[in-house]
Amino acid sequence: KTHFRVLKFGGKSLANGEGVERVLDIIAREVQGGGRVAVVLSAREKATDQIKELLSLAASGKDYQEAFNGFEAYQRYEGSRVDMGSLFQDLARLLEGVRLLGDYSPRIEAQALAFGELISVRLMTALLTERGVQAITVDSRKLTRTHGDILNGRVDEETTREQTVEFFDQLPADTVPLVTGFIASNARGETTTLGRNGSNYTAALLANDLNASELRNYTHVDGIYTANPELVSEARRIERLSYDEANELANFGATILHAKTIIPLLEKNIPLRILNTFNPESEGTLISAKPSPEGIRSLSVIENEALIHLEGRGLLGKVGVDARIFKALGQSGISVGIISQGSSERGIGLVVRDEDAKRAKAALEAEFEEDFKTKDINRIHIASEVAVISIVGQDLSSFHKPYSALIRNQVVPLLFNNTVSGRNVSLVVRKADLLKAVHVIHSQIFGIRKKVNLAVFGVGQVGGTLLDQINHSREKIEERKGIELNVFAVANSNQLLLDHEGIGASWKSRLKEAPKGYLFRQLFDYARAHHLENLIAVDNTASEAFVGHYMDLVSNGFDLVSSNKMANTLGFDFYRGLRDALEQKQKQYRYETNVGAGLPLIDTIALLHLSGENITRIRGVFSGSLSYIFNTFSKADIPFSEIVREAREKGYTEPDPREDLCGNDVGRKLLILARELDLQNELADVQIEDLIPKGLRTLEAGAFMDRLEEMDAGFQERKDRQAPGHVLRYVGDLSGDLQQDKGVLEVQLVSVPEESPLGQIRGADSLIEIYTESYGEQPLVIQGAGAGASVTARGVFGDIIRIAETGLADR
Repeated sequence: KTHFRVLKFGGKSLANGEGVERVLDIIAREVQGGGRVAVVLSAREKATDQIKELLSLAASGKDYQEAFNGFEAYQRYEGSRVDMGSLFQDLARLLEGVRLLGDYSPRIEAQALAFGELISVRLMTALLTERGVQAITVDSRKLTRTHGDILNGRVDEETTREQTVEFFDQLPADTVPLVTGFIASNARGETTTLGRNGSNYTAALLANDLNASELRNYTHVDGIYTANPELVSEARRIERLSYDEANELANFGATILHAKTIIPLLEKNIPLRILNTFNPESEGTLISAKPSPEGIRSLSVIENEALIHLEGRGLLGKVGVDARIFKALGQSGISVGIISQGSSERGIGLVVRDEDAKRAKAALEAEFEEDFKTKDINRIHIASEVAVISIVGQDLSSFHKPYSALIRNQVVPLLFNNTVSGRNVSLVVRKADLLKAVHVIHSQIFGIRKKVNLAVFGVGQVGGTLLDQINHSREKIEERKGIELNVFAVANSNQLLLDHEGIGASWKSRLKEAPKGYLFRQLFDYARAHHLENLIAVDNTASEAFVGHYMDLVSNGFDLVSSNKMANTLGFDFYRGLRDALEQKQKQYRYETNVGAGLPLIDTIALLHLSGENITRIRGVFSGSLSYIFNTFSKADIPFSEIVREAREKGYTEPDPREDLCGNDVGRKLLILARELDLQNELADVQIEDLIPKGLRTLEAGAFMDRLEEMDAGFQERKDRQAPGHVLRYVGDLSGDLQQDKGVLEVQLVSVPEESPLGQIRGADSLIEIYTESYGEQPLVIQGAGAGASVTARGVFGDIIRIAETGLADR
């Protein structure tokens, strides 16, 4: 006996234009390939939703004629000569009856919804016949018997099998049946439906009853994915699933599968292949008895849900509360998707369809009426517009990774639970957070590509160089690290440029055209509106005012990277408060370039301190600018003023060299290191030798440069006074008992032996000596380039990558 191959086509496959033509091609090709073919069709694109809308308009007494005309025009299929007039006339009469009554029952709704499938099958049968295929329309109400709920009927499998087998035994072998999905009838002959995605269920039942060799489900995607590709562009196709794995996906909301689809196939080991109507090259996803080799992991999403909370002291330890909840909701025909409660049982949360929420609340209030009176229950409230994300195949042992990533991205799940097996975890999130949540979880689970969204503030030498470095290295970073760096915001002191798709290499011209003046709220609202995850704010300013926004940035989901030293040298209360906020929001603050440009100094000191190493002293040349000036001055017979001018021209100093010569920059760097050791010093505690003569300190920058030669004699005298074999170095020194609350911080120009580590540095290098109890008199020495926009920008870039690699993965 020849087995049938059952083909099922969804609504999007049956859309006007390319969809209908491709479906006709597929059916014709299958028929020509030999063997018997049975086809199950859904209602055509959006027909079911449009009929529901027509019912609503009619019941409310509103004019539905224009909407009906649009529905009919689309469903007739432009250019087709198929006679479907009676179907539209019957639907019009039904709608007019609803309008006159002002309401409609589930029985009337089922009758109306059936027209979607009836129209679809009538049209496709006629079009196939025009192509020379012997096709007939089959109304599944004559085959599928249900009982119970009109709109979500339970199938009478024995009667359905008998009716189906009897019909197909009489069907000529050369005839292709086109069967309506979704609809059925009860023992009274009333039209019923199989509930959401019921056409898939119809196809599975038909495959079972016909002992089909295979069920091919044609959709608008290439198969089952690790997540909905419409939500997550990085989602990957799953090549193979077992029946059990597919059933898990179906139960947790996979839209391609109906929760009851797999069971009829499992009974007779009938393979199910999910294929794409619009991509004949795709092999789709095969569902059979053989499991996927690596086990399944996938995200499923159920939207339009509501979360109902029952709260009250009387729930504590009371037996039978769950049973009463299910009884009350069951009697109202309301299905519960998830139920979760704390160990104290003072609160119970349950998830229902959003459209059922008000009825559910009313049913529960009626059931617990006496409990309200005794104040055992305080309130029952609804959180509407939520969604359920299920991580199918997720082991609880590693669930902390996606969960922590959600918290860091300011997505706080309202509720979560896991199955008894511990292999499936469901989260309830606000619908507004859904897109961000799915992206964050998917990137954590599969590690395909992690998108990091950057807001860069300050576009001077360091900031501008950084943006150029990011644009130049973006593709290599993505290829090597799996990290996509997306600069979505660039700002200077009074202009903010926003583009969630990326600012790109033309950032300079685009920023010039941005509106003048901005508020930080614009940045936060924009990131939220575009569901941007993994946010990092990069501060390349030297502004104390900008540091005042750090708390807001952290509160709005940003990690921080900064070359700006101000935040770490303000009052200790601010310093401590910022770190408390970072810890509370699980955010990172990277500032390696605050001391020593790109040298790994801060991390080294922090790691030593964290490991319990007793650091006894830190001493070194911290300023690349002053390093260059005094290295050159000590070796060459050149006036001090000439060397300062040369350093300024090479970009080693600030435009006004006094910002370097005053020593405040070195003082700030020394203070930053002191605070890394948990010392509570303030900037006022640092004893700084100002190298600028008093008479030159208050001049305009230009006037100062004109009188720079006035400094030559004094520095030449200090140079000449040195002992033989000594050189001048501007040194920062942290000493004293560093186990106490405060250390001794000194910044001054000193003379050191030329053969010492400090005496041997060259160019604009920095060199820092770290003395510890373990190393004794032999310091740990860190030396390297200590100045320059390119070096500093590269250090900032490194901090960004470190957050992206470690901070966003397993923090």
